[in-house]
Amino acid sequence: MKILYIDCFAGISGDMMLGALLDLGVPLKVLRDELGKLPLPGVSYALSSERVQRKGIAATHARVEVAGDQPHRHYGDIVAMIEGSGLAAPVRETAQRIFRRLAEAEAKVHGVEIEKVHFHEVGAVDSIVDIVGTAIGLDWLSIGEICAAAVPLGSGYIETAHGRLPVPAPATAELLLGLPVHGDIGPGERVTPTGAAVIAALCKGFGRMPAMRVESVGCGAGTRDFDDIPNILRLVMGEKSATLLHDEAVLLETHIDDISPEILGFLMERLLAEGALDAAFSPVQMKKNRPAVKLTVLSSPEKLEHLARLVLTETTTIGVRYHPVARFKLERTVEQRQTSLGPVRVKIIRDGSSLLRIAPEYEECRRIAEDQGLPLLEVYRRVEREVTP
Repeated sequence: MKILYIDCFAGISGDMMLGALLDLGVPLKVLRDELGKLPLPGVSYALSSERVQRKGIAATHARVEVAGDQPHRHYGDIVAMIEGSGLAAPVRETAQRIFRRLAEAEAKVHGVEIEKVHFHEVGAVDSIVDIVGTAIGLDWLSIGEICAAAVPLGSGYIETAHGRLPVPAPATAELLLGLPVHGDIGPGERVTPTGAAVIAALCKGFGRMPAMRVESVGCGAGTRDFDDIPNILRLVMGEKSATLLHDEAVLLETHIDDISPEILGFLMERLLAEGALDAAFSPVQMKKNRPAVKLTVLSSPEKLEHLARLVLTETTTIGVRYHPVARFKLERTVEQRQTSLGPVRVKIIRDGSSLLRIAPEYEECRRIAEDQGLPLLEVYRRVEREVTP
């Protein structure tokens, strides 16, 4: 399967994405011909590209030049335009997913219903070309999966149709909710609403580059030059490798020597219920030879602060340590299987296409044991025997 990694080390915008796709090999003629299927009455534009350099790095800059004035469009206008085009179904679906995420963000920012969202910058022809052109390029390359690096946020202010706004723009900030971001970059707008919408709508994973056999690398140039870093979006395309899955997590730790075990038991239940990936207690020896407990919590990055606050409020500790960790993991899904004891939910564990094992869920086996008056161990053995191929 073809996989695309969006290496947005300098940020991302619609024209950077389009330029990088052109640099990956999408023919400019294909983009022009397919974009010509969009009904844009009364609007004349020209799509071109050129090779440029950003701090000595060569990249492709996509440019859309529009002749004359163009109307502002509502979300419904965009939907009708895409639906009324002769574009292929996968292209229409991808473009509409991106515009839908944009409309949802704008609706929340302005406090209106999504049907009443009035696009300004993103309703202009150049943004329509960027988004629909991105959908065309991804379809032409037969991309099956998209993932991205953590998104860098700039700082300062930008001038928009709504006046002077902080960076990231409100819609951009809304689009990036729940996604990994960082501020380790210089000032200026590094991520536009269009770029944020592409990532929010299409990416399935974030963090390090996934295992792949690299086939091509494309670089798309932004319009501006920044002092700190080349203003380039890099796309890495390849064939996905059948290997271990991996992701990013955060490890929280603290030592506690003055708390009741009952409180700790309650805390673990709360942590797991509130989204911790795992939690554990270990015996440790602290200062003044005090026996104590080491609490370790594995968290997703977006749950970090919430779980840290839970530890600080539910225990006597006054501080927690945390650091990012990378982990390998096997693919797992939960499925319901029929057995002589009735339907049972089991965990299916795979490594790529290889089935490694099927593990009965504890709560399911406990329920059956209690309902049918059977030893728990016997329930485990019968379920494992009957569901394992």
